[in-house]
Amino acid sequence: MSLAPELSSSLEWVNTPPVRLAALRGHVVALAFFNADSAYGRNLLEELRVLQARHAEGLRVIGVHVPKFEAERSARLAHKTVNRLGLRFPVAHDGGFVAWQHYGLRVWPSVVLISPLGQVVATIQGDRQREVLEHLITRTLDETALADRVFNAAQPASRPEPPSALAFPTGLAASPAHLYVADSGHHRILECTHEGRVLRQFGSASNGFIDGSGSDASFCLPRGLCLSKDLLYVADTGNHAVRRIKLSTGEVETLAGTGRAGATVEAADPRQQMLDQPSGLAMSSDRLYIALAGSNQIAEYDLMRRKLSVLAGSGKLGLSDGPLASAAFAQPTDLALVQHTLYVSDAAASAVRSVNLGSGQVQTLLGQGLFSAGHADGPRASALMQRCQGLAMDPRSPLLWIVDSYNNCLRRLRLGGGNLETLEIDPPPAEPTSLCLDGGHAWLSSTHGHEVLRIDLETGEARRLPIDE
Repeated sequence: MSLAPELSSSLEWVNTPPVRLAALRGHVVALAFFNADSAYGRNLLEELRVLQARHAEGLRVIGVHVPKFEAERSARLAHKTVNRLGLRFPVAHDGGFVAWQHYGLRVWPSVVLISPLGQVVATIQGDRQREVLEHLITRTLDETALADRVFNAAQPASRPEPPSALAFPTGLAASPAHLYVADSGHHRILECTHEGRVLRQFGSASNGFIDGSGSDASFCLPRGLCLSKDLLYVADTGNHAVRRIKLSTGEVETLAGTGRAGATVEAADPRQQMLDQPSGLAMSSDRLYIALAGSNQIAEYDLMRRKLSVLAGSGKLGLSDGPLASAAFAQPTDLALVQHTLYVSDAAASAVRSVNLGSGQVQTLLGQGLFSAGHADGPRASALMQRCQGLAMDPRSPLLWIVDSYNNCLRRLRLGGGNLETLEIDPPPAEPTSLCLDGGHAWLSSTHGHEVLRIDLETGEARRLPIDE
């Protein structure tokens, strides 16, 4: 086994003073390389969080953020990602790909396991690797002589966000009287007036996976919301589940998902089916459509029969069109249903796709490829976005509004062949993720700004809602 290269002094540590591998001799070290955009990376980090707790005295986890998009070259964005995911182990930002090259990596996420003697044990690629990592960590600890082991618990690494009423708000939904907000960082759903006064809270504001009424229930990093009469559907992303709130009583129930990420294999009870990071929702009268960012698929939940199945997507990460089963998506995060067409925001490809529910065909409307991103208006064939996320259809005209998250703006696409245009927002949001419409106005979640904005869709003027203040 070769000696692990020391971490470069060029790394920017976002939540701790600089860490040296030499100071961690005596422990197994899991060096996790990830990027902020990756759903796979989020799964891997959660797996490592569980393993760190299980091997508290023998394992040290260190995250290394490596950018994919231009916006991710910022250490600030890496720090926001660390706090949004609630990571409590040291994380460094490798904006120049220095550590990435020192370890000869080509795929993210990847984990480099280092022995207590400082030697590279193995490099593991991809997510859903908990069992493999568990075996390697346990074997390495067992094979290391007691004289070479150090027994002490890791100290939490933290540079928290300033206190705020909201923490990383994401999904939004509106009725004629109410605005619903997924207050993701606080693991809760808020029911507000249109002006931001909080009326009710669903969820205990503690990370968990519990059904029940009101604040007795719990969520984990809830994201997408979809409202249908007296029912609010929730993409409970951190729990890999779809939940439903009965607004008349406040009762929360789980419709699908086990609490752990996995491939969606049909089961008699959808609550026994694994999902992988459900992020966005849309619905017709008896169908709920679910964007599964972690498995690159769109699922369909039959509300009458309580049956869940994969509607579209081969599961491969990509940007390819064609029949539903063979088309490839790239971390779909939001959905908008217009008659028989389901529009999909494909975040990792900075693309917008359409799924024709009648013909069973997937088509790319915007997007040039997995590594083609930027900010360019104009014809669809040349227009560029940078990690688009939220979608909403304008009820006044055939305009599809798109949240261009890393460009901190809204984009609009006129359906039927129109060009892509930008609506600059003043003041600009911070990595927005979701929007919902109300006539000539929109509510927009400024996720890294910890606020919800009301946007004039003609002028771009933004006004902050004083939610929970």
